[in-house]
Amino acid sequence: MTKSELIAELTAAHPHLAARDIELIVQTILSEISSALSRGERVEIRGFGAFVVKKREARQGRNPRTGTSVAVDEKTIPFFKAGKELRERVNKHTAKQG
Repeated sequence: MTKSELIAELTAAHPHLAARDIELIVQTILSEISSALSRGERVEIRGFGAFVVKKREARQGRNPRTGTSVAVDEKTIPFFKAGKELRERVNKHTAKQG
């Protein structure tokens, strides 16, 4: 689901709210999550999951085309860990389909 699809779903589910207000709410939430992660903070949404920043150490990688060794610099990456309630809902839904 894309951000615009999320906004459309929320607009349909809450017709008493203006689409521009819903768009502003979604944008504000995503912006705050991004800002917190850029400061190295953890963001936890109960029942949904947690966003954290993980550090990947520098390492020797390999160019898949040529096979030569390449130095890969240290970097930080955002990481999402699904909460228990979300995992259960996803597993329940996929069990019905399978």
